[in-house]
Amino acid sequence: MSYTDLSYWHASSGDDFVPRPHLASDLDVDVAIVGAGFTGLWTAYYLAVADPSLRIAVIEKEVAGFGASGRNGGWSSALFPASRSKMAKLKGSSRDGARRQTDAMRASIGEIEKAVAAEGIDCDFHRGGNLSFARSPSQLARAREEVEDARSWGDTEDDVRLLTAEETLGMARASDVLGGVYTPHCARIHPSKLVRGLARAVEKRGVTIYEQSPVVEVAPSQVRTVQATVRAEYVVRATEGYTAALPGHRRTVAPIYSLVVATEPLPDRLWDEVGLADKPTFSDERHLIIYGQRAADGRIVFGGRGAPYHFASSISPDYDRAERVFRGLRTTLTDLFPALGDVAFSHSWGGPLGVPRDWMASVGLDRRTGIGWAGGYVGDGVTTTNLAGRTLADLIRGVPSDLVTLPWVDHRSRRWEPEPLRWLGVNAGLRAMAVADREERLTKKPSRIARAMGPLIGGH
Repeated sequence: MSYTDLSYWHASSGDDFVPRPHLASDLDVDVAIVGAGFTGLWTAYYLAVADPSLRIAVIEKEVAGFGASGRNGGWSSALFPASRSKMAKLKGSSRDGARRQTDAMRASIGEIEKAVAAEGIDCDFHRGGNLSFARSPSQLARAREEVEDARSWGDTEDDVRLLTAEETLGMARASDVLGGVYTPHCARIHPSKLVRGLARAVEKRGVTIYEQSPVVEVAPSQVRTVQATVRAEYVVRATEGYTAALPGHRRTVAPIYSLVVATEPLPDRLWDEVGLADKPTFSDERHLIIYGQRAADGRIVFGGRGAPYHFASSISPDYDRAERVFRGLRTTLTDLFPALGDVAFSHSWGGPLGVPRDWMASVGLDRRTGIGWAGGYVGDGVTTTNLAGRTLADLIRGVPSDLVTLPWVDHRSRRWEPEPLRWLGVNAGLRAMAVADREERLTKKPSRIARAMGPLIGGH
């Protein structure tokens, strides 16, 4: 398979994806970064901007933007996988720390916007906010709770607001709408254009990217590939959903697959029926996550969970496709927007994302070993990776900034259970969310199953 066949994003990026040279001989640098996705490239970018004298190498198994960074739903949002209440309860944290984490996430959207403008990266960046539909009484109750909780943390109408049915339909004409939640803290992007543009930007600043260089070991002061060894004062592991393939990391994060479909470009008459005129990203208040956007070329890109976790944290190109899930996504989108009933779908794809045991993303640097890391984004990685890159740059350079005191810094999630407990637990959790949505459709009441699962998946 050609790299341009990986997803609609890869196919429409305007890039030929010809691999850069691989690491052919041993190398000495100041910072070695494993993984040329958003985390690794943002880290390299901010290090190179802050100190152009640093020798930085990025080592990638495939090509820059091969993984989730090039295949995601294209939301640059302020979403973080753990709730503010959960962050406030972390060791050494507080309500103020949780608020600062949220503020940092929101500011990071602006940091991405600033960087793409400075580097001339055309990635279809558009701040249209995010719209979440409430399409049942249970979903509307959840929307109200979400906004009430936001108010308890000091958020105003300028941050998040509850919409009436009429207000919601004025933005997008979804079916069965009872209300909605809108936040301006989200931008639509073309992820593959962003990650490929970022790769070129770091190269212009003196960073070397070695592609087709599979890493077999990440250790203090060195990275070993199948071809050669890189020696460095600092080593950064930026492998997210592919972390489980590294020795000693099988239980660090669980690779869970998210799948996506894309329609053909819609004619203007259909957009008149669908809405989304200001191009907000969109979802609804169901438990089994869905996400969509109006792409710059006039098609809808729409994804969601539903694919199973694979035994022993295994990762395979075969898992990128699950026809049952693709059919479900197409059905869900046309149920959401009935005007799309006869629309053709052009692309379908998927890929793994990284889920830590406590659903708490983290970033950190072990001063004793010189090994840094960031990840566990649970699908909320486009913006979080930018915050991670800036934080790692400060940690490596020893800068005592506000970023290095945020509650996610140096957080250590406990390891996932060994198999078969991991396979049973993860898949039970995924299935529970689908069952919770069916429960609500039948009972017309908030799901007891979802309430019981909440503390296990990033909730209070």
